[in-house]
Amino acid sequence: MKNLLRFEEAFMFLLSIYLTSLLPYKWWLFWAWLLVPDLSFVAYAVNAKTGAFFYNLFHHKGIAIAIYILGLYLASEPLQFVGLLLFGHSSMDRMFGYGLKYADNFHNTHLGWIGNHQNG
Repeated sequence: MKNLLRFEEAFMFLLSIYLTSLLPYKWWLFWAWLLVPDLSFVAYAVNAKTGAFFYNLFHHKGIAIAIYILGLYLASEPLQFVGLLLFGHSSMDRMFGYGLKYADNFHNTHLGWIGNHQNG
């Protein structure tokens, strides 16, 4: 099952790349901005609850899709780009086993524990 889910995430990542290629931006901009959503982990400097909130905000596919759809509705290519970037980044993360965070520990995700840090 884990491999099937990773394949599904890989497909969604490729979809975000394809849809981004339809926008009037240079191809490399997607790759240049791809890891920017991970800057949200800086909020963990406050505490785990705040960190998880901001990390999840920038890695939630529903929010990414909403931004993309808003961009379509408003005919705003920058909003479409941001939505696709967030969606693609989240798919890439989940392809590698990184999920949305629980508030107790950075390593505790909706996909299970990251690494061998099961005891905090």
